Amino acid sequence: MSRTRGTWNTRGTWLAGAALAAVLALTGYAVLAGDDDGQAAGKSRETPPSASSTATSGPTSGYTQPDDWSEPERWTALPRGAETDERGSETGFPHTTEGAVAMAAAANTTSIEGDRGTVDEQLRLYHSYVAEADRSDENAEQIELTAIETDKLLHREMGVKAGAPLPSGAYMRSTVIGYKVVTASENEVAVWLLFRTAQKAGETAKESIAYGRILNAVEWEDGDWRLSGAATQRALRVVQEGDKPKMVAPGDAAFNEAGWTAIRAAS
Repeated sequence: MSRTRGTWNTRGTWLAGAALAAVLALTGYAVLAGDDDGQAAGKSRETPPSASSTATSGPTSGYTQPDDWSEPERWTALPRGAETDERGSETGFPHTTEGAVAMAAAANTTSIEGDRGTVDEQLRLYHSYVAEADRSDENAEQIELTAIETDKLLHREMGVKAGAPLPSGAYMRSTVIGYKVVTASENEVAVWLLFRTAQKAGETAKESIAYGRILNAVEWEDGDWRLSGAATQRALRVVQEGDKPKMVAPGDAAFNEAGWTAIRAAS
């Protein structure tokens, strides 16, 4: 497949990529890292009053994958959830550190294509993965409103009217490809996730690729892991003193230097 790297050069495209983590940013569970000189890749989003942190940037276009492959030193096949909820989200993850990472990866894996839009995905993530204490009608409404605006920009970028299905072959997908645990205890885990976002405007269009990192903190609640604002605040106090892991794809020697663990597909 023909594709280009580092071509996220319009406001609409950047917002579409950042929307993949909007549910986390709006409810105070995530901090997106900027590019490696500390500059934000776009505007930050304001959280609702009950949120505990803000997003500081979105996917970066500054990374170019090298030609030479360097085998990742750390690989993991994360466990699958035991169940699928009524919204189609994977749930029921093991009560282990890897189970917590698997849940966080699931909460950052999205696909917007055909007649499935940003609103569908953002509300799915919110209702499936957010801790009970951090849910509110206000947050749900804000997520929906923001997703509607992002969806309009995405449709405009792809040349179709808002509310219409995306063109044939068009999509925007986010996949978690690596992780680095920050802190872990029996009932709380904080983790950096490395994700890859791909966007294509149609069957014959080139695919644009961007990489980003996001900090998630989760707590064990009612038999499953949940995204938690309080846990995120504790994680933020830890990572303030440390360096953010560099955004590099598996196969780059810097991937190992940054301490990432690559994710294999579970069997």
